[in-house]
Amino acid sequence: MSGDFTKSNGRGASLALGSMAIFATHDVIIKHLGQTYSPVQIVFFAALLSFPLLSIILLNDKRGGSLRPVHPGWVAARVIFALLAGFFAFYAFSTLPLAQVYPLLFASPLLITVLSIPLLGEKVGLHRWAAVIVGLIGVLIVVRPGQADLQLGHAAALTAAMCGAMASIIVRKVGGEERSVVLLLSPILGNVVVMGAALPFVWVPLQLPDLGFMAVIALFGLSASFLQILAYRAGEAAIVAPMQYSQILWAIFYGWFIFGEGIDGPTMLGAGVVIGSGMYIVFRETRPNVSENQPVLRTRGRTETVTSPRTSLLGRVMGLRARNSRS
Repeated sequence: MSGDFTKSNGRGASLALGSMAIFATHDVIIKHLGQTYSPVQIVFFAALLSFPLLSIILLNDKRGGSLRPVHPGWVAARVIFALLAGFFAFYAFSTLPLAQVYPLLFASPLLITVLSIPLLGEKVGLHRWAAVIVGLIGVLIVVRPGQADLQLGHAAALTAAMCGAMASIIVRKVGGEERSVVLLLSPILGNVVVMGAALPFVWVPLQLPDLGFMAVIALFGLSASFLQILAYRAGEAAIVAPMQYSQILWAIFYGWFIFGEGIDGPTMLGAGVVIGSGMYIVFRETRPNVSENQPVLRTRGRTETVTSPRTSLLGRVMGLRARNSRS
């Protein structure tokens, strides 16, 4: 039994590492396209090209019911936050070195922990509060206000983390009552409508190869999300969840190899602090009688964007439940 358990966790971790490698490549393509196109244009086409792929998957949802939301206010709020998270994440990838974007997006578990208190009624003890504070110090180390040239990209990455955290908390709040199809489709449709309305103001003539890259973004996002689902089916969430931090290694490699980006000591130190605090929060949520809602552990994955839908919802629609799943 112990050998099978270890083997399944190893398989889960391997699948998660593969998922994060695909996500990192997905982000590299966004950064490449961001040198020419506005995030509005990239998000619009990524959403538009994701829709047919996701619709095919959603046909697996055989449960009856309409697409009318049970909680329209919360669903609308989730659409807004998911839309903003995607836009600002794409903008940050377009303008900042990759190794600076990820540590700021990794602040999302810290924010989820804080937001779970008023919105989910989660009781956060001294250990997790300390981890949040330490993690936010790590964010400050990365950003270095007053010592480094701050850019809009830094604010965009932090805004993406905050909006992604809000979108995740809303799913945890109403996800048991809303159809997964509604929660998955509504952000994509919102992105198509809103970004489509803004598209004429930022339009740059689209080259055919770049349209192909946008299709690859959509394909990679869903492929990586599918691998995440398989990872959480195979292994324990406490083992699989920390694998998302492997993206920082890909960021260093891709940043150096493709974009000629260097990385400095403070960025690495800050990233280590943020990652350590996030992993500690995950560890604490696995402890008995510590967390009622497990808001971070159940988030499963990176900041949600239009091309990387929430894996717990996607898995539910596909009939692929995670091990010990409650969300």
